[in-house]
Amino acid sequence: MQRFSAFSLFRQGLGGHKGWKPQWRNATPKPSYDAIIVGGGGHGLGAAYYLAKSFGMRNIAVVEKGWIGGGNTGRNTTIIRSNYLFDESAALYDHALKMWEGLSQELNYNVMFSQRGVMMLAHNIHDVQVFKRHVHANRINGVDNEWLTPEQAKEFCPPLNIERNMRYPVLGAALQRRGGTARHDAVAWGYARAADALGVDIIENCEVTGIRRDASGAVSGVETNRGFIASKRVGVSAAGHTSVVLGMAGVRLPLESYPLQALVSEPVKPIFPCVVMSNTIHAYMSQSDKGELVIGAGTDAYTSYTQRGGLHIATHTLEAICELFPQFRRMRMLRSWGGIVDVTPDRSPIIAKTPVKGLYVNCGWGTGGFKATPGAAHLLAHTIAKDEPHPINAPYTIERFRDGFMIDEAAAAAVAH
Repeated sequence: MQRFSAFSLFRQGLGGHKGWKPQWRNATPKPSYDAIIVGGGGHGLGAAYYLAKSFGMRNIAVVEKGWIGGGNTGRNTTIIRSNYLFDESAALYDHALKMWEGLSQELNYNVMFSQRGVMMLAHNIHDVQVFKRHVHANRINGVDNEWLTPEQAKEFCPPLNIERNMRYPVLGAALQRRGGTARHDAVAWGYARAADALGVDIIENCEVTGIRRDASGAVSGVETNRGFIASKRVGVSAAGHTSVVLGMAGVRLPLESYPLQALVSEPVKPIFPCVVMSNTIHAYMSQSDKGELVIGAGTDAYTSYTQRGGLHIATHTLEAICELFPQFRRMRMLRSWGGIVDVTPDRSPIIAKTPVKGLYVNCGWGTGGFKATPGAAHLLAHTIAKDEPHPINAPYTIERFRDGFMIDEAAAAAVAH
């Protein structure tokens, strides 16, 4: 793997930057692998990377039906935080946040991780009570979170409107200073590049059309549009299409898939210093390094596999943004898009073995998948390599929905889903 550094940049510059090699190989499927990961997003690529790096497995393939980063990894709003309520959630998301803090150095790839702070607004007495409960619970679990008055919130984010004549006045905010953003494309490319350097085959335009099982019922490989690929271990990390893929093996999951919309404005000079989220009005915003205001909404009200959404959802979100930040009312929107989020009944993920031997799944992240990328990838890799969960993801089984051990994080999701 060619190393990135100031020296290599200077040396390549002398040659007109014509000496850079492709970031990863255009691999052709082998007849068989020790493990196959279905899904070429950050979670899937990361799982393959950690299987190779941390668990010594090198004969691994990642199969992606489209192109690397073409799914939810490249279609989200890049927010990273770990201020979730329950013990299980705090452990999971803070595991990921700690890995984010050193990810660029580990991958030798700038994922543009920026700990600019994530501020969650309270608009009514219920919000105040809920967020203060989050603050106290987080501190008990060693996760940073603090309560701000409206004046302190405006000091932290000067464009915020705290006038009391609003429909949803700001009564305070919870702030996690370690939270922030990262560049979604760079995360996928960084993991792909690092996994490829360890011998992982990254196979794009390879759609899984079936999962084959042997006479004992265990996994024996995957059928694809490029032929059958044998493997006794298959990990599925396919976001909104997970239930479709698992259905090929006869596994039913308690998942529903919804469109989740986002949009960005025309670029402007740096003006928005942090991430601001509002659960009550279903809107959140940050500013990208290119200067665009990145705006997210709540999920659409209907299940769908489309990567677009209803116009009324985006309109409602923009109305809320214009009330919270009046100075942006004349901004023009540059583009909008949608992702497909997979939602469980308790709004928490599944990272577990399935009832089918050799078949593993990482899904159900709803709107929280990107922030968990390195942690979820590491935990899926551990589960596949050891054929048992890590203590952090042990509570996130499929069976919890049967047994009633829910981890209900609906209130902590920060947007309705």
